[in-house]
Amino acid sequence: MFRTLGVARERWPLSRPFRISRGVKTEAEVVVVELSQDGATGRGESVPYARYGETPDSVLEQVEGVRRALETGADRSLLTALLPPGAARNAVDCALWDLEARLSGLSVARALGLAPPEGLATAVTVSLDHPDRMAQAAAAVAHAPLLKIKVDAEDPKARIRAVADAAPAARLIVDPNESWTFDLLDELQPFLSGLNVDLLEQPLPAAEEARLEGWTPAVSVCADESAHTSADLERLRGRYQAVNVKLDKTGGLTEGAAMLRAARAMGFQVMVGCMISTSLSIAPAALLAAQADFADLDGPWWMKQDRAGGFGFSEGRMMPTAAGFWGESAHNLGL
Repeated sequence: MFRTLGVARERWPLSRPFRISRGVKTEAEVVVVELSQDGATGRGESVPYARYGETPDSVLEQVEGVRRALETGADRSLLTALLPPGAARNAVDCALWDLEARLSGLSVARALGLAPPEGLATAVTVSLDHPDRMAQAAAAVAHAPLLKIKVDAEDPKARIRAVADAAPAARLIVDPNESWTFDLLDELQPFLSGLNVDLLEQPLPAAEEARLEGWTPAVSVCADESAHTSADLERLRGRYQAVNVKLDKTGGLTEGAAMLRAARAMGFQVMVGCMISTSLSIAPAALLAAQADFADLDGPWWMKQDRAGGFGFSEGRMMPTAAGFWGESAHNLGL
């Protein structure tokens, strides 16, 4: 068996700034892996994330480091020995899934025993800003069934209230991205319980999560930066009620699917999330999101222009990608 490997860095401008507690983005910088064999090409995309010590250069270097193994036939079962969990392994794993589908005639959805998602509801993110501007942003998407509110430790009540008032019918996820203290978290419990908040995502820094042990929250608390792979789940029990499965953390769809199953078995609620990315990153995650309690896959919605054939978004719902976009055989679409 012989394959060819292509790997490249790409920049995709955003339509508007995306702000969270640790910074602002105006473009998505992604790494794309292509694996070609017998006339078929599989693609995978990942987002290197500085929070986890990654850069585009480091991810490119990791992929180049396994070039020979991939070009001489290494498959998904060998990836855990070749690459650690993270963006590099995610891009390679998803490219291998796509290639397998195109060579075998069996879609990734069918191979995983999943139904392709149709009309999937996703959280629509209201990024961190002045409360008045957050209210305007929320009003523009008020018909979406689920909104995600980015906050920090500076007057989160005003920001959350502004969004809740502007979109009174929407369910809410509040995401401080590790910016709160335990005292602030505890103080805000009555306030959060009085609103339509379904989930509070990673309020404390991962290094301080032990403060959650035995504490009873008013709304479910979801681990994001604290939850990377299935190996983390046992540690999270008793601290969190939900986990956010992101393929850039798990190292691809293979471990993402395993983590979702393990989390369910351990009684966690599951959210499937994403980084700011194109639809090529989102297509594998969407297969898992259809099985989750929450989907947070609006990354492409922030693009000035997405990849041709990518997801459409309407009032918080994702329209399917074009046939053959990712994970389907060119000669046997839909299986």
